[in-house]
Amino acid sequence: MRLLRRAKNEPDKQGGSLPSLALLWLIASFALLLTPQLDRLPVWLILVCVALAGWRWLAQQGRVRLPGRWLRTGIMLALVAVYLVQVQGSFTVDTAASFFVLAVGLKWLETRTARDFYVLFYILVYLATVNFLFHQEIHWALINIGAIALLLIGLQVLNAPELPGGMKAGWGRLGIMLLKVLPVVVLLFVFFPRMAPLWSVPLVSGQARTGISDTMRPGDISSLAQSSERAFRVTFGGSMPEYRDRYWRGLILDTLDDGTWRQSGYDPYQAPGRVNVDGGVGELKPGEYDVLMEPTDQRWAFALEGSVAVSNNVIKKTDNLFRFRRPADSAVRYRLALEGGDEPAAEALLPGDARRYLQLPSEGNPRARALADELRRSSDEIPAGDSSVGDIEVIRTLLTRFREQPYFYTLRPPKMPDDGIDSLLFDEKRGFCAHYAGATTFVLRSAGIPARVVVGYQGGEGGAGNEYLIVRQYDAHAWVEAWVEGPGWIRIDPTAAIAPDRIESGLRDAVADEGSFLENNWTSAQRYGDVAIIQWASLHLDRINYQWQRWVVGYQGQSQMDLMSRLPGGFGMRELGYLTAGIVGVGLLIAGLISALQMRKGERRDGYQRVLGAWHKLCGRAGVPVRHGETPTALASRLAVAEPAVADSARLFARMVNSHYYRPPSARDDAGDLTRLRRLLATMKRQLRRTGKKRPGIRRSEPHSGKHSD
Repeated sequence: MRLLRRAKNEPDKQGGSLPSLALLWLIASFALLLTPQLDRLPVWLILVCVALAGWRWLAQQGRVRLPGRWLRTGIMLALVAVYLVQVQGSFTVDTAASFFVLAVGLKWLETRTARDFYVLFYILVYLATVNFLFHQEIHWALINIGAIALLLIGLQVLNAPELPGGMKAGWGRLGIMLLKVLPVVVLLFVFFPRMAPLWSVPLVSGQARTGISDTMRPGDISSLAQSSERAFRVTFGGSMPEYRDRYWRGLILDTLDDGTWRQSGYDPYQAPGRVNVDGGVGELKPGEYDVLMEPTDQRWAFALEGSVAVSNNVIKKTDNLFRFRRPADSAVRYRLALEGGDEPAAEALLPGDARRYLQLPSEGNPRARALADELRRSSDEIPAGDSSVGDIEVIRTLLTRFREQPYFYTLRPPKMPDDGIDSLLFDEKRGFCAHYAGATTFVLRSAGIPARVVVGYQGGEGGAGNEYLIVRQYDAHAWVEAWVEGPGWIRIDPTAAIAPDRIESGLRDAVADEGSFLENNWTSAQRYGDVAIIQWASLHLDRINYQWQRWVVGYQGQSQMDLMSRLPGGFGMRELGYLTAGIVGVGLLIAGLISALQMRKGERRDGYQRVLGAWHKLCGRAGVPVRHGETPTALASRLAVAEPAVADSARLFARMVNSHYYRPPSARDDAGDLTRLRRLLATMKRQLRRTGKKRPGIRRSEPHSGKHSD
């Protein structure tokens, strides 16, 4: 506050054209608008923006000089060159937004006049809209709104630095303006037709997002276990499934190459575009569930086993996987349903698929291969008429080994040598889900059983009031699916045999003795699960943000039409357009009426304006109509020429009007001056009446052409 008062009182040392306080509000808004982009902007660019804005403020204080044209050009070229080196030819929406931030920073070096203030004002408003491309949560929206409020306060200071009441009154005026426009904004938001854009541009950033990928090395998922970021939220139409049944399938890894599991094949090329985020409208039916997924820049969607697509923005692919048509570069909402009834009989595994799910490197991990041979020989000794019985026995024996021998589930797995599977199974016996899933798949394939690694999430904690589930990155999980003749693909989770707590209640309980849960994430609220107030605040803040994303950010075409269909009579797109036009028209009409009433009210309150208007009418009747832009003195001179009888009264009247409007308020006697003006006006009327009696009539000239109040 002391800084603001000092800035307001100090003169502008760059020519007197830009008030210091207005500039300070502008800089504060810029700093606030940079906050949502701190996680994606390079450090050098943030430092450059801070330095350039600081340079401008120091110049305002007279401590440094702003650079001249040639120096500004050199600085611009140098910074643009650094930017081009950093992006390395990768021009995306993300890099374009970063360049825009750099341009805003450079603009500070040429902000000298009020005109420059206006230019920067509109640029910063646009920067607020750019922020919504990357962050749409409610707290970021409030920060953007706060930054725009600072801009509007600065605009008040620039245009009316002597407005009464100081800063508090400025915020009050801003609040009143907001209350006036808020109903119109809400009505337009609800009813303005949400039509699909004619084109869309993907928000490809080139930066890695937290989440699972299409490759898996043993330590990849364990690193995700130290992240509490949200992966997605789920709302169910009926009861939630049990914790142990919450297997969210995402993708299948079926190829082992140099210790890394990958998915074979690739998705066909898709034209650039945005994923349809408008899925899941109407009330949830029993068995249905809505998923609000955070952006991943990938095409895969997560679903429970046995689901079918309900919304049209996801499609079901082979192997019961779901995909978006384009990468999810922003939060996306989609709806699925759990199929009821008995599972259909599994079709035979095609020879090509069988070879793919039996693929192994030609060498490596000899002890694991020997274990597979041993398991197969043991199962062959069991008399059975069905080959699937032997496969089931191999799987059961392997899981029994995990359950009975001292295998441990840990977030601190040791480094594995080249034959990592051998080391895990026979030496270390300590690992995470990815270790055990990869090793199990290797052993099953070595035993001649088609198997694959499935990557996704398992679990999820209840949100506030258990209204929905929150699945976080530390719920990332890997398990195995094996092909058995008859039932087909069956789920095998070695983690369930080694650490049942992980599947029954979550990662926190599974590693409670080890103390490794979120050990590297000190700022996460989930780390402090035993502090009730922190958990309460975290869950309720998440609920607010969840509802904001579902019903405000996600209020798109289908959601709007679903809401409109519930209104009496039902609304289509045409009726919605008519309604919107009517709302705009009525709003403009009401605003016009309010303005007119306020003007008349103001005129009624201002006795000087009424007296001045009466004088103008008197001059018009005397044949001296008021000209546009004419001062009271000039009008009095013309009236004196036309009617010499009122010359002295007219000139005195004009001097008193000028004295009222140009004298300091402390030197005025408003009540006395107004009384004298009224008397003078009455005197001029009597003088003109007497003059009119001596002549046939008062001549009239050109029609009334305008008014002026000086």
